[in-house]
Amino acid sequence: MGEILGLGMTHSPPLLAQGGDTAARLRTMMRDPLLPERYQDPARWPEPMRREWGNDEGKTHVERHREELVAAMRWARKELDAFRPDLVIVFGDDQYENFREDGVPAFQINCFDAFSARPWAAKRPGYRNAWDEPVAKEFRYHADKKAAKRLASRLIGDGFEVAYAYEPRHDAMPHAILNTLLFLDWDRQGFDYPVVPFLTNCYGRQLVPLRGGGVNDLSKIPAEDDLDPPGPSAWRCFDLGRALARILGEGSDRVALVASASWSHAFLAGDTSYFHPDVVTDRRYFDAMVNGDYALWRNSTLADIEAHGHQEMLNWIFVLGAMAELGRKPQEAFFIESWLTNATKAFAAFRPS
Repeated sequence: MGEILGLGMTHSPPLLAQGGDTAARLRTMMRDPLLPERYQDPARWPEPMRREWGNDEGKTHVERHREELVAAMRWARKELDAFRPDLVIVFGDDQYENFREDGVPAFQINCFDAFSARPWAAKRPGYRNAWDEPVAKEFRYHADKKAAKRLASRLIGDGFEVAYAYEPRHDAMPHAILNTLLFLDWDRQGFDYPVVPFLTNCYGRQLVPLRGGGVNDLSKIPAEDDLDPPGPSAWRCFDLGRALARILGEGSDRVALVASASWSHAFLAGDTSYFHPDVVTDRRYFDAMVNGDYALWRNSTLADIEAHGHQEMLNWIFVLGAMAELGRKPQEAFFIESWLTNATKAFAAFRPS
């Protein structure tokens, strides 16, 4: 019988950079002439947000937030190493990287033998990564084409029409997958576990209009007629996760299921005027996860997801569906709150009993 580890983390791009001001977007938004009056003056912000802003416009908070994230990345790697997986399935969203105008599947499993990336080569001149690595540095990762094809075949047989790919169409690997692997190797000890990337169209209706990004100018919110068809629903992702747990449980491998995403994103959160993450709702979902109340997650509607900026949380819903199937709650979980950065972050471990 196979063993399954559930792991949740973030692939937040700002963490790749050396230092960096992750509150810079919020300061830019403060100058937007369309920003609602309640957000124009920090004195009127929610009290936790005012505390983070402090007397240095968030500088102390940004530094502390980064330290917490680095510590959590190291914790996540320890969880993975303690489990000793035969296979790591990473759930990540494709943000207009391979999912573009020429084809947008709901789900896609990358059936690769291996893949490589040079993440620093595409950065702007003068960019310094967190590890001070050279621009030409290449990272190579093992994959498992046979295992990926078996998973795709079984899921299709169970009624989940996942797409599959043997090679990339545009970018070699979406940043949701690549950043996850870079972060899980924060101390550069190497990452030799075979990886199967599981990609999802989390951005749904906003994918092509926003080119996989978000709203950073309130005058450029897409009109309803300009939006795409929706991505997959929360209940469909949840049920796919349940099916995956059943399939993996029939085998003999030790498989880590890694959900990679920050939670509400300010630049997707309509109910906060795209200004700050919906931290209050994030906390409600976190508490439900810790208590094993997965119905809140499965029953989220498209309107809920878009209002709260929860698009990327679909990546977590796969793992929560699997954990629901296994009757498991997280033994350990962290909620790393931030009102000033673009997204709240969470980490969780669901260890085999």
